[in-house]
Amino acid sequence: MSESAIIVLNKATIRQADNIILTDVNLKIEKGEFVYLIGKVGSGKTSLLKTLYADLPLSEGGGSVAGYYLKIIKRKQIPFLRRKIGIVFQDFQLLTDRSVHHNLEFVLRATGWKNKNEIDRRIEDVLEKVNMGKKGYKMPHELSGGEQQRIVIARALLNSPDIILADEPTGNLDPETSDELVELLRDISKNGRTIIMATHQYDLLQKYPARIMECIQGKLVEKSEKLEETESQSS
Repeated sequence: MSESAIIVLNKATIRQADNIILTDVNLKIEKGEFVYLIGKVGSGKTSLLKTLYADLPLSEGGGSVAGYYLKIIKRKQIPFLRRKIGIVFQDFQLLTDRSVHHNLEFVLRATGWKNKNEIDRRIEDVLEKVNMGKKGYKMPHELSGGEQQRIVIARALLNSPDIILADEPTGNLDPETSDELVELLRDISKNGRTIIMATHQYDLLQKYPARIMECIQGKLVEKSEKLEETESQSS
């Protein structure tokens, strides 16, 4: 196994309760790599991501994420694994009763930050990274969908994770905003973070080429050289 591999699955079985979703999953992703995860609705994309952040247990096969072995990870270790992973959801999951700043402060305090000046500096830093430095006082409903998703990416960056898992982050956005979000994620990847982006928007794969993994017929297959075929299937 490569020392630079930050995500490894070896002959893994991905399950939802008693239902087998994917079998014989072999995957190796390096530090700083940007990877698309594609597949039809229900093909296993979200289940695979949930397995990587230990929301679903890995009962068969082997796997490690950011140095944690998924098959033997203890419940008390899971929060520490998740601090190494930033998660970006399609539906934002921002707290609607508080400002952007207080959304981010809530996450930092929940993960052990106590010093108010350090908290404020960190929030300012991540908001600047996603070009939302002037929006901390806004309430979520005052922001566009694209702006809310930038805040979600800022939230994912708070604890300087090694990995970002983005589950259909552009699913509710218009094409121009989707392009901006992918460019932002790619820039973040260039700074050394590993990013897995689940998507069904195959036009993005053409505009912003990267490694592609596909969930199809209960398997995970590499599809890096089949962009044109993939796009034709989506139309």
